[in-house]
Parts: sequence; C-alpha cells; structure tokens
Amino acid sequence: MSDVPVVVAARRTPIGTAGHAFKELTVDRLAAPVIAAVASDLNRPVDDVVLGNCMGPGGNVARVSALAAGLGHGVPGVTVDRQCGSGLAAILLAGQAVRAGEMDLVIAGGAESASTAPLRTARGSERPYERAPFAPAGHPDPDMGPAAEALAAARGITRERQDAYACRSHAGALAARAAGRFTEEIVPIGDRADDQRPRPLRAASLARLPAAFVPDGTVTAGNASPVSDGAAAVALVPERLRAGLPGMRLVAGCVVGCDPGLPGWGPVPAIRRVLARTGVDVERVAAVEIVEAFAAQVLAVTDALGLDPLGADGERVCPDGGALALGHPWGATGAVVVTRLFSRLVRAAAPPGTLGVAAAAVGGGLGVAALFEVCR
Repeated sequence: MSDVPVVVAARRTPIGTAGHAFKELTVDRLAAPVIAAVASDLNRPVDDVVLGNCMGPGGNVARVSALAAGLGHGVPGVTVDRQCGSGLAAILLAGQAVRAGEMDLVIAGGAESASTAPLRTARGSERPYERAPFAPAGHPDPDMGPAAEALAAARGITRERQDAYACRSHAGALAARAAGRFTEEIVPIGDRADDQRPRPLRAASLARLPAAFVPDGTVTAGNASPVSDGAAAVALVPERLRAGLPGMRLVAGCVVGCDPGLPGWGPVPAIRRVLARTGVDVERVAAVEIVEAFAAQVLAVTDALGLDPLGADGERVCPDGGALALGHPWGATGAVVVTRLFSRLVRAAAPPGTLGVAAAAVGGGLGVAALFEVCR
C-alpha cells in the first residue's frame, strides 16, 4: 500500500477550438502553465514529467514543456503517443513508476495544439498527408468519423439519441461553468479562463444538420467533438508521501486492443478488464468520465456497460459535459477526464472509498481505462 500511486493535484487549461482561442500558442506554451500550476500545488521536487501528445513538433514535448514550466534542468520528461488515449496512458505510465518505488512525484497528462501542429509530407510527395496510418496495409484503418458511423450502425445508436446526448453535454457544461465547478481546475491562459465552445443547443436545430461523414448517416457536426487545443496534468505521489492530502488512488489501469475498424468500442473491454481485475461491479462506480469523441461512441459504450446517461445514470456519466461540449484536444483529452474526476470526487468532497472510472477510445483500435478511489 505504501507505494500505491495517488493523484493529489489536477489542473487543465481552458479548451479552445482549433484556429480560434489559442491559435498561435505552440503545444509547450499550453502545457507549461499547467505543469507549473500542478508543481506549485505540491511544492516538492518533481522526478519526471510524462505528457501525451499526438500531432506536435516532436523534440520530446514533455521535456520542452518541463523546462518552459521552470522545473529545472534535472527534470527529464518523456512524451507518449497512444493517440486519443495519450493523456490517460501517460498517467498510467507515471503511476507504474510510482508503484515500482522508482519515483516520488511525477507530473503526468497531455497537451495538444492542433492549431500549430506541423504539416507532414512524405518524401517525394508534393502534398502533406492528413494523418499517419493507425493500422498497416491489409487492416481496416478508418478515419474517426466514418468509424463512429460504423459503430452507431453496429450497435443501433439512433440519430435522435446522439443529438439528445450532445444537447445534454453542452447543457451540463454550461451549468457546471455557471456553478463554478470548473473554476479550481482551470489554469487561465492569457485572458481566457473559460472553455470556448459550450453553448445552448436545441434538439430541433441539431436535427437539421446534415450527416458529416457518410451519406444519410447519423453522425453530424453537432453530435461530434471539435478539433481542439488544450492541456491537462495531474500529480502522482506514493501513498507513503501523501501526507494527508486528499486525492484519488490509482487502483488499476489498462490499455487493450480491439477491432481497428471499430475503434470506438475500445473502452468496453478496457473498463471490463479493470473492473474484473479489481473485483468491482460497475454499480459500485459512482463517477464515470468517458472521452466524448462522438455521442455515438459514448452511447455504444454505456449501452454495453449497462449505463444510461440519458436516464438513470445521468449523474454518474459525464454530468458536467465532456469533449462534445468542451472540445477534444487529442493528446490531452485523456488527462482532462481524470482532472474532471478529481473535481467531481476530491474537490467536491466525496467520501473516502468512492470509486471513479476514466476511459478513452483510441484510433487504430485501442481502449484505455483507469479505476480511482477517493482517499482523505
């Protein structure tokens, strides 16, 4: 128990839509203020910084960001790429180092600046390519929009439910902002202290939007998350050094593979594996934060897990909105959901032993999940 990793601080930037709020900020300029804020929350020597990032400039974004945050020359930094699961995977890797007794304080999370991400061109080609392959030749490798359409069709997720979930996400985010539930977790960037995107949505307006990816499909710009810029980070220490700080024990985590043709399904086997390994039934989990890349994907996952976010489980699953409303900065978004769990459970004074799950689906057919427990 003495080296069980505990999240004792969690912060994030406001999230901006790509090309707008933070269009001129490079990824390290988004990450550095969050890293510095988390470090100042603890005021202890930092052993390492682990950051998820997908589309940045390379050069070890975590090391550059750690230096920019003023942590000093002795803090190394390592950058993780598990695509949309990168921020959560970075936290799991940091937790493993703490659990092994090799590090006493690791700052982990993710950052993404889609606005300033470099364009890449293959040798001999005249045009940049949009993304690297998620799977090799001979395997399915869909873009995420068509993949969400395929998952919606496979699991019978209707357009009406998707639009209803999107409305719910925006309404939840607006209510949370008005109630101040984002205030303590957000590190202002320049003059911006609020997320750019959440806005009132009406079901009738969403219903008029055309399919975005497949003719006569169900996934639209209204029930899909936007490309975004942002960063989030948490601090992990071993239980023996928690010194009475409230936090969330990282009970277990895992990364799994699934059909690359249906990558949105990944959280299902990931969450099931984490719960099975710990002997926890999903009904015992008080808070669930799933990266809302697409409403179709969230509903497919929650249906499979026996959760009803549009009904009985509305206060358990992303009640303050998620990526649909806030935005989806790829490398950071898995750390954003852990930061949201920290606010929902630790900052909101949930009793010791309360359980929370964070999860993300990943292009190429991966799922990432983690189970946390409140400690005080």
